[in-house]
Amino acid sequence: MRATSIDALLLVDKPAGISSHDVVALVRRALGTRKVGHGGTLDPFATGLLVLMTGRGTRLLQFVPAEPKIYDATIRFGTATDSDDATGAPIEHAELPDPAAVLAAIPALTGSLQQVPPAYSAKHVDGERAYAMARRGERPELPAVAVQVDAWQVLEQGADFLRARIHCGTGTYIRALARDLGRAVGSVAHLEQLRRVRE
Repeated sequence: MRATSIDALLLVDKPAGISSHDVVALVRRALGTRKVGHGGTLDPFATGLLVLMTGRGTRLLQFVPAEPKIYDATIRFGTATDSDDATGAPIEHAELPDPAAVLAAIPALTGSLQQVPPAYSAKHVDGERAYAMARRGERPELPAVAVQVDAWQVLEQGADFLRARIHCGTGTYIRALARDLGRAVGSVAHLEQLRRVRE
């Protein structure tokens, strides 16, 4: 018997530890259809909203407006990693910054920015994914790209961390924002946790 096509919009709360592709594969198996697409990738360590469309609904993905995305991010100061997030290996340590200096640096990371993507990203370098080069121990040269960061809302701050709600455009790497915030205050930092609350 041929499976009935299900045309749907699904709002998935992705758990940590699985990729967006894994979620798509699970939904394909559950619904018995190959036609499943998503509106924007989430890193495996990140949690939160993943919009899926199935069946004829996948045709609508191209018409979904590129609305600003909203993330809740926890940035940890004092340690940099090779992936700019908590899954990477530590590569540098530095003194903790003054919390007041952290707040003062945020406006410079708001608005239209030129952002260098993380080495562990899906960007292409000479026809190869940057993450594949990084896994071999190479340091891919990635050009800066234009991104938009609309606002930071500070939710909590401690001596070695900042938790903020970040409103940004498509293509913005929150990992890179964490890295750049650490550098801006004369320290280093990485993204410890990330949750998308709007896509």
